Amino acid sequence: MSKLTKNQKLALSKIEPGKVYTLKEASALVKEITTSKFDASVDIDVRLGVDPRKANQMVRGVVSLPHGTGKQIRVLALCSPDKEAEAKEAGADYVGLDEYIDKIKGGWTDIDVIITMPSIMGKIGALGRVLGPRGLMPNPKSGTVTNEVGNAVRDVKQGKIDFKVDKTGIVHTSIGKVSFNPDQIRDNAKEFVSTLNKLKPTAAKGTYIKSIYLSSTMSLGIKIDPKSIEEN
Repeated sequence: MSKLTKNQKLALSKIEPGKVYTLKEASALVKEITTSKFDASVDIDVRLGVDPRKANQMVRGVVSLPHGTGKQIRVLALCSPDKEAEAKEAGADYVGLDEYIDKIKGGWTDIDVIITMPSIMGKIGALGRVLGPRGLMPNPKSGTVTNEVGNAVRDVKQGKIDFKVDKTGIVHTSIGKVSFNPDQIRDNAKEFVSTLNKLKPTAAKGTYIKSIYLSSTMSLGIKIDPKSIEEN
């Protein structure tokens, strides 16, 4: 086991063992315990009281974070020629159709999100083996299959993200950067958890939100009191 660095020891000393923090406290503390030299992502992990193996307890949705994600999202718009100008104006990084489908078939996936149209999904279905494992397959539920191509591109660029509970019952996503101020981190976390609460399956019994942890890319997790999410 490698030895802890001086900065790692200092960060560790700032977290009280066994303490459950308020969201306000954690949003400030996550900045203090991050020692990376790059602008690390701030991540949130929420354990839900659901059984993802059952279709009626699957939790999946989208959320528009008030302060965005802090990431430069590379968007590919696979659309018909009449929608290309709309997609470009909205900020899509790549716009086209057949030429990009061919590139993806050849293994190109240098993108973060694909926006497309219902009429084009027939062509994209053949790309499932490439896009599926990378989480890039467009989906109507996440708003990435729509005739409102420009609006969809704009939403993604401004901080709209989609998420899904994994097979262990945990939802994990990035909600910002360490360079954000504590209030921005807190606002984004509140919006994300609020969205999760709205998506609670009627079939879920018992405690829905079991635990919440906030961390940065290379930091320890900070346990948050779920009740503090509603505090001003």
